[in-house]
Order: sequence, then C-alpha cells, then structure tokens
Amino acid sequence: MAGTDEETVASSDALFVLTAVLLTPAQFPSVLGDDYPEACAALGLAPCADGYGLVLGQDGEGARWTAVIDDVSLVAVAIASWDCGMEYDLSPDERTIVAALPGWPLAVAVAAPDVPAPHDPSPEDGGMEPLVPPDATVWGPAQRRLGADEIALQWATWRNKLTGGVFATSNDSAAEAESAPPAEERKPKSGHPGVRRVLAEARAYLDSPPPLGRVRSAFAPGDARTLRADGPGWSIVARTDDIAFVLLDEKPGEVLPVGRGPELPGLLEALDKMAVRPN
Repeated sequence: MAGTDEETVASSDALFVLTAVLLTPAQFPSVLGDDYPEACAALGLAPCADGYGLVLGQDGEGARWTAVIDDVSLVAVAIASWDCGMEYDLSPDERTIVAALPGWPLAVAVAAPDVPAPHDPSPEDGGMEPLVPPDATVWGPAQRRLGADEIALQWATWRNKLTGGVFATSNDSAAEAESAPPAEERKPKSGHPGVRRVLAEARAYLDSPPPLGRVRSAFAPGDARTLRADGPGWSIVARTDDIAFVLLDEKPGEVLPVGRGPELPGLLEALDKMAVRPN
C-alpha cells in the first residue's frame, strides 16, 4: 500500500501509511465493539454522525501510530483503490487529523521499509496506553465478532458446509441443522436455547432500536443483502434471501446455523429496513 515517500519517512514525526479502515456507523472494525458508539469509545472518540478514517502507520523511528482523521471520503477512496490493486498515496492533510493515538487497534502484518521494526511509542506522562489488537488466542466478544466477519466475507464457503442445505424447523422457525458442522467440528443440538434467545433479542430491536451500527446491511449478490446484527454476547450473520448463522460468547468456536422456516425471512427483512448502510 502506498505511503509517504522515503525522504519524508526519515523525519521522526512523519507517518508511513501501512493501511487504513473506516470508522462509521455502517462500517467499523467490529473487533472494537458491538456497535458504532462502542467502537468509538474503545478509541476515546465521540461517535460523530459522519464517522472517521483510521490511518495506521509507523513514524520515522518505527513506532506504531493510529491517525484519526475526519476526511472519511479520502480514506474510502484509498481503501477502494487498494482493493482494486491500484496504488494510492494516502497523505491526510494535517487539518483533518482529529487525534494521533499510540499503537494499533488492529493487527497489521506489514511494516514500513527502511525504519526500525514496529514497536509501541514510549509512554508519555499522563498519556494513554498504546492501542493493541485483541488477543486472538482467547475466545470472547472480539473473537466472536471477528468470526462473524469471516463468515460474512466467506459466505459461500460456510454455506457449503451444510450437508445438502436441509434444515429441521421448529415451531419458532429457529432450529439449527443437525448435520451442519460448526467451527472445530462440534455439532450443536437442534433448537439450542442460546439461539432462541438471540433471535428474540434481535426481534426486540424492531420495537426498541439498538445503538447505531448494531444492525448493518451490506451488498450481496443478486437482490439480496448481507445482514449483520450484534448484541450482548452474540452475533448474527445472514443473507436476506437465505439462512442465518449465530455465534455466541458462551459457545467458543461454534457456528450455529439457523434454518429459514416461515418466520426468519420476515425478521431479516425487518432488520434490513432498520439497518444502517454504507453510503
């Protein structure tokens, strides 16, 4: 990915850009929280309506920094260019920088050339502790949300894990497929009470709207949408024209499929109508 040129990198206060992400109501690193305000709070930011761009890089000494900017369009263009394999020199104007936070909140696998290896900047008296990515070795809310992210990105792969695509359906239309292998090859029992609780809490969102970003809708092939909903201890990933998958804090590493049945389509449609969408 493009960054500052080598001459400017030599300055210790220059930022060599490694990657960037959006922090908006419709698109934010879900590892930071179940909703947009929670994700902002994790970084000490106010949840403004327009959102932010997070630019992750290293200074001339190799220290990790996260620059928070209010030029969301600039970051969106850079990400779109990189996703298409194009070079884009993301160099935010100093006037757009809202905050410079030590550390990185996300794992970054690359490093800037010709500078020391990535490391946290020296702590300043009274300054905030450096941001760190979540511990990927321990199952918890962050890992549950990361798992839901992966399912949304690899929907076809996870969908094909279901043997024959056949589901048993219960009276509440929320029975899991007995033949569907979850992560770590552990099979859930049909009608798991945790799944029924999650669907009930998701239905409650229709009467009492949750915090912004807790229900999000994104593009999917055809006329469908990829729906994402999160709540205390749970995540749902679904296609509006298909089934849903549920992940629970109380079920480490397991993915529980939810059969479509007569009620799930209506719930997904209603959630999609209230969901925030990327501009």
